[in-house]
Amino acid sequence: MFRRREPVPFAFVAEADRFRSNVTPPPREKSSVGQIAGSWLLGVTIVAALVGSLVLGMPALTLDHSPTSTQESQASQGH
Repeated sequence: MFRRREPVPFAFVAEADRFRSNVTPPPREKSSVGQIAGSWLLGVTIVAALVGSLVLGMPALTLDHSPTSTQESQASQGH
């Protein structure tokens, strides 16, 4: 048989939000020049891909209202 856990009092949960630890996390390591360049290159690549897809997709999204030369089939011409 499983034993039920007792519910946590609301006051304890509210107090947990205000709890501050006296243990400081270790300092962050400085990013190397290669890591910074890599992140910039990744960002530029993503932006270039989005712009490229927009440039290539725009002709498909435009509505062409000008009538082009209509081609009639031979059946519609009576031949």
